[in-house]
Amino acid sequence: MSAASKRLIHLSHYALARGFASLFHLFEAEQNMRTAAMLARIFTHLGAHRLQRAGVNIRRAFPDINEAQVNLLADKSVESMFQLFMVESMLTPQRLHARNWPDNIKLGTVGPHMDYLLSKQPAIFVTGHCGNWELLGFALAVLDFHLTAVARPLDNPYLDKWLLGMRRRGGLSVLSKWNVTQELQNIILEGGRIGFIADQNAGDDGLFVPFFGQMASSYKSIGLLAMRFRVPVFVGTAVRETDRLKYRLEIVDRINPEDWESLEDPLFYITARFNRGIENSIRLAPEQYLWVHRRWKSRPKWEREGNPMPERVQNKLASLPWLSPQELDRLVHPQPQKVATS
Repeated sequence: MSAASKRLIHLSHYALARGFASLFHLFEAEQNMRTAAMLARIFTHLGAHRLQRAGVNIRRAFPDINEAQVNLLADKSVESMFQLFMVESMLTPQRLHARNWPDNIKLGTVGPHMDYLLSKQPAIFVTGHCGNWELLGFALAVLDFHLTAVARPLDNPYLDKWLLGMRRRGGLSVLSKWNVTQELQNIILEGGRIGFIADQNAGDDGLFVPFFGQMASSYKSIGLLAMRFRVPVFVGTAVRETDRLKYRLEIVDRINPEDWESLEDPLFYITARFNRGIENSIRLAPEQYLWVHRRWKSRPKWEREGNPMPERVQNKLASLPWLSPQELDRLVHPQPQKVATS
């Protein structure tokens, strides 16, 4: 495809998105949420392969639920995705501010961690593609807990610039995901807070840790930053409670330096534990997770080569205190799975 053709496609997608945004501003947010859900239902009929991917991932995560439950969860997940991208991501920067946040947000399990949040000490915040992940950064900014989010730029530069502008108007600082190591280190050294969406597939060279009973590839950067600067890792989510855009903030885990410092492989422990935290965040509202996301696309080297899990990896898994014997056995002896790669 030529550069001119690609630019034309990007501009047309950008114009369509801006047109939808302008149209949606004419109606109440709750009506827009219902409209987005209706468009999602149309999409599930026209884009069956993406819904199939969601079903594959749901079966991997919840092998004990029946087919009707899988289909219902997949449908609801796509509805939630449309509502987030078409309505919430556009309205949140405008609707959420210091005067009205108590009307829209409940603090949930944030309370026990408030002393640290108020201390202005550095921290790393981690979430997944669950609930309203955009809201977490805005909520912390409104509460004067300034956060710098690390985000992957969109392929469409016009949409990327537009979304970036909305995020920054809402008080959220955003860094491109690429080549930001030094900037992240400077932020932590200055006492800042960094936010990651940490459930992306990290490729064949990532660190493989448990996620919903299967090994999944994760980036190492979060654990390495926490270890180098001795900062805690908070795992949280923003659960949508109603179509009236009410949310509940939950901190599901806090990984402190003293939790890993004496361990033989602290990087494996930190990465495994924040993935467990993201998993527990998803369990709070599984219908609000991005199940079309290709979380398990990459497979460990031993699995790709048809070999059993190495004993050293089994020993690392056995050292994780939250894994039950049954969960450990499922990881070491996985059942053949259909992997969503499309």
